Amino acid sequence: MTVNLTTLSNGFRIVTEAMPGLQSAAIGVWVLTGARNERTDQNGIAHFLEHMAFKGTARRSALQIAEAIEDVGGYINAYTSREVTAYYARVLKDDVPLALDVVGDILRNSTFDPKEIEVERGVILQEIGQALDTPDDIIFDWLQEKAYPDHPLGRAILGQHEGVARFSRADLTGFVDQHYRPGQMVLSAAGAVDHDALVKAAEAMFGDMTPGAAPEAPLARFTGGEVRRIKKLEQAHMALAFEAPNYGDPQIHTAQIYATALGGSMSSRLFQEIREKRGLCYTIYAQAGAYADTGMMTIYAGTSGGDMAGLVEITIDEMKRAADDMRPDEIERARAQMKAGLLMGLESPSNRAERLARMIQIWGRVPPLEEVVEKIDAVTLADVRSLAEQTVAHAPAALALYGPVKDAPTLEALQTRRAA
Repeated sequence: MTVNLTTLSNGFRIVTEAMPGLQSAAIGVWVLTGARNERTDQNGIAHFLEHMAFKGTARRSALQIAEAIEDVGGYINAYTSREVTAYYARVLKDDVPLALDVVGDILRNSTFDPKEIEVERGVILQEIGQALDTPDDIIFDWLQEKAYPDHPLGRAILGQHEGVARFSRADLTGFVDQHYRPGQMVLSAAGAVDHDALVKAAEAMFGDMTPGAAPEAPLARFTGGEVRRIKKLEQAHMALAFEAPNYGDPQIHTAQIYATALGGSMSSRLFQEIREKRGLCYTIYAQAGAYADTGMMTIYAGTSGGDMAGLVEITIDEMKRAADDMRPDEIERARAQMKAGLLMGLESPSNRAERLARMIQIWGRVPPLEEVVEKIDAVTLADVRSLAEQTVAHAPAALALYGPVKDAPTLEALQTRRAA
């Protein structure tokens, strides 16, 4: 399988990877703009735009957009993250030109009909309400807010009710004009695809876009802090975060292996000690996430209000212990899980197209899989122990608690336990 990358004269990039033997393809445009690119008064507008893309163009109604793809057995969707907004489809190989035409249409020709804006505003307000009623969703928004206060990374991707309620057509078109520039867009496709044909089609569809730089997002700094929302719920929810490497940091693979060994699977330390041995919770996990200039290692657990204090304290103790006695077999198991997850995931053209776009965003190129595997293999036990010690002893921390958490330890108490 060969990766091909072409950049048009206006900066628009096309990256493809043909996968022999497949009868289908995943294709989409990743716009390297997300919630972190919003001003305070724009919070939620990137996500609003993602919704409006499917509400009608100069050529197709909302129904015709859906029917165009579903009539050939495919599907079309989109998502907004803090750094990317993606519009993508999965179709059979003969329908790749159609999928590109539909995706290009919703990106270039959306009408933003005021009536449709009002309809979708109601949908998004319902989505915000649903998130507020989902404790293990909303707690991560609160955690982000404490980790990155007064910064776009600390704001909810969906936005707040007040902002979404007042966005106008001019607000939407203004954000598109500023941020949906050709240099911020990557057409990514994998599976049964022809690179040259896609380049030709992309030139016709996106080649006339005017080049220009989009406004830069402000640099982020992990500050940390605590939020505690007491509410009568069946479970108490805890999300704990520590500053971690950004995705360009050489330590990113070390952080991922550490998070996997600590709480990334059923065999991990936190799962075994807190769930299997002590029965303090049903769900507990750790994961390492990264952005362009910062990162977060996050631990989440749900338990009863009476068990929360013990659970949080044991979590800190396990983190401290990992810095001292993380074993070679734990590192090897985490390493194997990471490599297997990467390679298994890439058997899907959708995952592969996602990876292509993500690598272009991060590196401006697509590193060979062998290069990524070599970096994972290069992480040593000493590397993981060193990062574990740095994390538990020195990294800024943020804590979010929700539910019957009146008696849960404060962040200050956890800081004292970290230092003990």
